Amino acid sequence: MAETQKRNQPTALINKRARHDYEILETVEAGIVLFGTEVKSLREGKADLADSFAVPKDEELFLLNLRIQPYRNATHFNHEEARSRKLLLKKSEITKLRSKVNEKRLTLVPLKLYFNQRGKVKVEIALCRGKKNIDKRQDERKKQDQRDMDRALKFKDRK
Repeated sequence: MAETQKRNQPTALINKRARHDYEILETVEAGIVLFGTEVKSLREGKADLADSFAVPKDEELFLLNLRIQPYRNATHFNHEEARSRKLLLKKSEITKLRSKVNEKRLTLVPLKLYFNQRGKVKVEIALCRGKKNIDKRQDERKKQDQRDMDRALKFKDRK
């Protein structure tokens, strides 16, 4: 009997700035339409989510500014690095997100790009509200206070 080999799944690409710059209200998992060279490049971890965002257009949702580097072993038929990519969601989900974005002046930001159990590329999209500098400072202060309390409790337990 041959043993089944586990494929080394690449780690998820995480948008670290999104949680710092935005207040996350709701998250949705979506599929994404990609070319083969883009998938191979993603398996190598060659993508950048930093400035990307999603925009509804004509009953569809598109992800803009997602930078996937060209696949190094590809021929001259390689993909464009920063192109708009269609997100795969149900029509009801798209209309719900579109109405919230238009009414409440919210933004759709990708939080994570990953491969699911079946090997399909998925994007975790968040409905967000932008934070102001004051909010960012308050969040940083709360995190620092929590770290200080944890540190104090840790040293108290050692004595």
